[in-house]
This record gives sequence, structure tokens and C-alpha cells, in this order.
Amino acid sequence: MGPHGSSLRIVHLGKFFHPAHGGIERTVRSLAHAQAMLGCSVRVICMDHERGRATRVERDGPVEVVRLRRATSFCKLDHCPDLPRLIRDSEADLLHLHTPNPSMILGLMLSSDRRPLVVSHHSDVVKQRLCRLLFSPIERACYDRARLVLTTSPPYIAGSSLLRRCAGRVAVLPIGLDLEPFLNPSPEVVERGDLLRSSHPGPLWFACGRLVYYKGLETAMHALRSVPGTLLIAGDGPMQTRLERLAARLDLEGRVRFLGKMPRDEDLIAHYLAADAFWFPSNSRGESYGLVQVEAMASGCPVINTAIPHSGVPWVSRHEETGLTVPVDDPAAFAAAARRLLEEPGLRDRLASGARARAIAEFRCEAMGRRSLALYSATLASARQNPGPCGPSDS
Repeated sequence: MGPHGSSLRIVHLGKFFHPAHGGIERTVRSLAHAQAMLGCSVRVICMDHERGRATRVERDGPVEVVRLRRATSFCKLDHCPDLPRLIRDSEADLLHLHTPNPSMILGLMLSSDRRPLVVSHHSDVVKQRLCRLLFSPIERACYDRARLVLTTSPPYIAGSSLLRRCAGRVAVLPIGLDLEPFLNPSPEVVERGDLLRSSHPGPLWFACGRLVYYKGLETAMHALRSVPGTLLIAGDGPMQTRLERLAARLDLEGRVRFLGKMPRDEDLIAHYLAADAFWFPSNSRGESYGLVQVEAMASGCPVINTAIPHSGVPWVSRHEETGLTVPVDDPAAFAAAARRLLEEPGLRDRLASGARARAIAEFRCEAMGRRSLALYSATLASARQNPGPCGPSDS
């Protein structure tokens, strides 16, 4: 193996893959591409995000992608008949599983494959407790088999029973992105940001993500009553009708705009450039990291986030360095932070500069790729020295 892992054969086991949208999907793609650019042979095995199609092999640039047919589905568990065989037949030095992902865990365990396994634990399952209770013995067996378990931030470990169970086998691999479009937006994107800023009564606040319970957008709306300006919300989801009704009840119609899903980075970047701050009021460990914070930071947009216990959210964007962090579910504190950005001379510019600097230093996809290969190298060396089973507390 070369100095950067050249010739290493890696198989990622993900749920879905680009063009499917989602934080884990985006992370797997960024990591796979970064590793391929460093000379590795990289394959992604995932389920087809569209039902009814046969298993097929495609290419996403340098990465081979196998999309699996989903035959049936029950209780968040998809049955992919081809999965165990494809895992066994893959030419790989190492398997990298991305969780939560019950279907892939089950397929991996049914394959009886014994090659070195790395698990990326992207988040705990906070809801769906009945399914989790039924599935947890298989999940624990899979984690016990892993040579290395990765988490995306240091704070997340203490709050996760699965990660604590793996004690001596846990390492941190922060998520990285291709930051270039955010650091150096095109003139057209800059012009679009200027147009957005002039098209809405300012100051302008921006939030984006799935409209689900743990995003805490009710807090943002209550906070907006005590803050001037307009809140633009990008995304869709099951909470949209409820949030629209709340906006009407709080007399915020016209001050809150629901923009729907934004699939293009160019549109998101324009909103980051236009905004006085990015609002991220999530309230649960279901929000384990907040990758959109990295996008905002790279764009020079300070973040107002929340101090979710044992979550990576306040670790990604740090209080008084890249933004401001306030208590969870506290509209008054959130509003006070927004007013500070407007009223305290020089604060927004200082935080914007710190946000870009931290994004460049810590969250580039190239850095994630190099860190992952260093961790793989140590894991493979350990596997050669100790080829036996790992166990729940092996180091």
C-alpha cells in the first residue's frame, strides 16, 4: 500500500447514494471520492432509492456504485436478496458500514463475511424504539464484530450506549465536504445572493433541512417575534403544515418564507451569502452533527446553534468562534443571540472570518479522506497481528 493508501480496495455499505438526498448519503459520496482521488479502489453498495428496479452497477466518476433491488420492506427494514452475495463476492481489503442502517447490518451479518469491518456511527436511533428493541441484538453483534467504530465528533461518544460499548475501538472522523463552491462562489451565485438580500425586508435569516421534529423550528419562529427581519426556510417534510399554522398564529406571515427543497448547491450558497446568520435550532441528539453548518461556515455565514448535550452540533460551530450557541428550546436566548449579531460592532465580521477559517482547517473532504486512510492502515495492521474476533470492549 502506498503512502496515501494507494491500491487499497474499499467497499462502503450505505443506505442510499447520490442523487438521493441526505446527510449520510452526502458524507458517503464525499468520503468515497476523496479516497478514490488518493489512489484507492472504491465501491459503494447501497439500496436503490427508487423501488422496482433491478440490481445494477453504475459509475459516479471514479467510484463504482452498486444499487440493490429492494424486494420487500417491513418496519424500516428493506429486504435486498442480492446483498449477502454481493458483499461476499466483493474484492475488498476492508468493509466500511455506515449506520443507522438496519438493512445493511442484516445483509452483512447474513453474508458471514469476516474481512476487517469499520463502522461509521452517524447517529443513534432516537425514535422508532420498538423496532430498535427488536433489532438491537443483531446491531450489537455487528458492532462487536467491527475492528473500528467511527463517530463524527468527540462529544457524541459519551451519550451513546453503542459507542460506549465499543470503548477502546472508537475513533473520531469529522465529516468533510468539497468546500470550493462555498469558499469561492461564482459571480452568478454572488449576484443571486445580492438579489435575495435586496428582495426581502432585512435583516435576513436562513435555515435549511428536513422539516421534522428535532430541527426545532418552532423555537426559531417564537424567537423571530423578538427579532427584526425575515426568516427563509429551505426544505420540506412532515412538519411543514404545522409550522405554517404556527407562523399564522404568531402573526409571522410574510416574515417567514417556506422555500421547499433546494437540490442545487448554487441556490443554497446564494442564501448563505445573503443571510446575516444561519439559524440551526435543533433540539435532539437525532441531530448528531449538522453538516449544513459547515456549508454556512465555509460561505462566511455565522451560525446560531444550540447546546444539545452529547451532540456534535456545538462542536462543529463553536460559541464565540464561528457563531453563537444558546440553550436548547429557548426562544428568548435564540433571539438575544440574533440581536447581538446586529447590535455588537464587529461581532458578525469576526465570527464570519472564524467560521471560514475553521471550515478550511477541519472540514475539507481531502482531510477526511487522509484521516480515514490513516485509521484504516492502523486497523488493518491490528487485524494482521490479532486476527481473532474483536468483542464488545476490545481495544
